[in-house]
Amino acid sequence: MRRVTDNHESLMLRRLFVATGLALALAVPALAQVPPFPASFQTRDIATNGTTIHVRIGGSGLAVVLLHGYGETGDMWAPLAADLARDHTVIVPDLRGLGLSAKPEGGFDKKTQAGDVAGVLDTLNIKSADLVTHDIGNMVGYAFAAQHPERVTRFVLIDAPVPGIGPWEEILKNPLLWHFRFGGPDMERLVAGRERIYLDRFWNEFSADRTRFSEESREHYAKLYALPGAMHSGFAQFAAFDQDAIDNQAFLAKGGKLKMPVYAIGGEKSFGPTMATIMRFAAENVKEGIVPDSGHWIMEENPQATVAMVRAFLDAEK
Repeated sequence: MRRVTDNHESLMLRRLFVATGLALALAVPALAQVPPFPASFQTRDIATNGTTIHVRIGGSGLAVVLLHGYGETGDMWAPLAADLARDHTVIVPDLRGLGLSAKPEGGFDKKTQAGDVAGVLDTLNIKSADLVTHDIGNMVGYAFAAQHPERVTRFVLIDAPVPGIGPWEEILKNPLLWHFRFGGPDMERLVAGRERIYLDRFWNEFSADRTRFSEESREHYAKLYALPGAMHSGFAQFAAFDQDAIDNQAFLAKGGKLKMPVYAIGGEKSFGPTMATIMRFAAENVKEGIVPDSGHWIMEENPQATVAMVRAFLDAEK
């Protein structure tokens, strides 16, 4: 009889330990699940341009701004930020409506979001900076550089087209980009509570090797995109592309091609050399780069090569 009781008590203890472990796991902040920024980095919530932008700031020296894209947040840049902080002041915002930035109802055209970047830099008393951007970050970065060319010293764009620039209309015909037209109240209802399923589609289909986008990172970003208003904001980023194309063509017609050095990088199994082809329509001094053995998610699939390429360009162009 005692052995039965012992077994019962043992089972109850195991269940208690499992439950306690689960509770502790759930209590761990989402931000602990991806490579962390150096402890020296600080975070600020900067009110500007009618919204509030969550920003990570660290290092010292020449300023560099890192802009993320869809399916991720500024957290994606942690390895690059750690490297650049050795001799740069590194500024890493979450785009309007995404990550830990505020979730306004509108303002997702990239011209407006370029104003967010300008406001962040003004608050930090930074007159000019290098830009390193990925995915939708490319689009915000281009709108900023086109409107404020005197504030951008060097510009690195990674693996995503820019609305209205070069072969944009041909790119839109690619069936993999069906999500550009996927949005609205019904689509938000379809995805609500299924954010991880929706985002897995991006991480899987746009990877050269889907296993390199880790489970920890997937859980981390899925939680952030499940925050109230985040998925609406994501859909709104895509819905603004038509206006972005109009704005970008107007920028190009008025101001001409960008004059600062531009490094157009594509993932080997994604945009590859097409990135440079696109940017030669909008910039005079374009260097082509390809991240080897990588699809779209360059910081997950080959961060070492990405960091080395960006670092070499920024150093060489000083």
